[in-house]
Amino acid sequence: MGHEPLRRLAAWLLLALAPTALAESQRSLNLVTWDGAYVKSQVLGFIRPYEQARGVDVAVLQYDGGIDEIRNQVRAWNVKWDVVDLELFDAIRACEEGLLMEIDHGMLPPAPDGTPADEDFVPGTLTRCGVGNVVAATVVAYDRERLSPRPKQLEDFFDVQRFPGRRGMRRSPKVNLEWALIADGVPPERVYDVLDTRAGEDRAFAVLTRLKPYIEWWRSGEEAVRMLETGVVSMSSVYSGRVYDAVQRGGAFEILWDHQVWFYDVWGVPRNGPNQDQALDFIRFATSTASLANQMRYIPYGPVRRSAMPLIDPEVRRLLPTAEENSRTAVAGNAAWWAENLERLTRRFERWADRPVMVPRDLPH
Repeated sequence: MGHEPLRRLAAWLLLALAPTALAESQRSLNLVTWDGAYVKSQVLGFIRPYEQARGVDVAVLQYDGGIDEIRNQVRAWNVKWDVVDLELFDAIRACEEGLLMEIDHGMLPPAPDGTPADEDFVPGTLTRCGVGNVVAATVVAYDRERLSPRPKQLEDFFDVQRFPGRRGMRRSPKVNLEWALIADGVPPERVYDVLDTRAGEDRAFAVLTRLKPYIEWWRSGEEAVRMLETGVVSMSSVYSGRVYDAVQRGGAFEILWDHQVWFYDVWGVPRNGPNQDQALDFIRFATSTASLANQMRYIPYGPVRRSAMPLIDPEVRRLLPTAEENSRTAVAGNAAWWAENLERLTRRFERWADRPVMVPRDLPH
């Protein structure tokens, strides 16, 4: 009986403090995204403006992609990530597993001229559980002061006799398998048909096996740039916007646009999170025409809204992966195909990557 007043007091305090705790949670947002120049462009382009406009503190967390952590949080009903910047194929997988909330695209703001959002966004960038934010590209980059002659086509990346040196590649089957087949003579429009067969898979891995002794793996865009800057590799696959940032810091890097592979990044909101309304408000703000154009002041990726293009400086527009001169041989990455095949091919890729190889005597150290 003597404890009853204490229990009543504790219950009263919980009721009194609950609205305050809720209000505090709604004034903060955990945003998960990538690293380096990319996150810088988001912070300066629209995260800080959002904080100032809404009075919300945005905590920016970084990761290397994938959906494992989202799966863990959602299934445990312990969601700490409010908004996640996902590669499109990961967003498709997470949506199919029920890990992301479905998004009503009608809540997105129209273009300045009144064009509805679903007509303004690039086709394919609005999905059941995602809202696009950039059209990015994986390209080959090299240091023009360290490499002579200079590469002219994708096949040169795989030719270590004419173009000596180590090669940087993302530790993932994505892009690597497509490029291997294209370098081996497969027309880009048939790449995914060929990869759909066991013989096509074997063919792609055979090409990569010949290059394997010369490969340095990277997992983040920042690592890829660092390997170029330090001379660890003579050429590397890299996200195109990161090259621009490295050049601004004094690097003598060039992009080989031949057979660049386009990919989309999208915003997703994990299910069961406490801040879903705030997360959707952020997405509305971040994917407005003005926000997307403002981001391009800091990194040259293609905006996902057509209405943003006229607001981008012409000097920046010519550096976009979607610029006409750069996109003549571009390959549109097939996100739906990768969503279906990624786990299986990743298992094979990891086994292959961990297998020892014969190191050539002329391999540079």
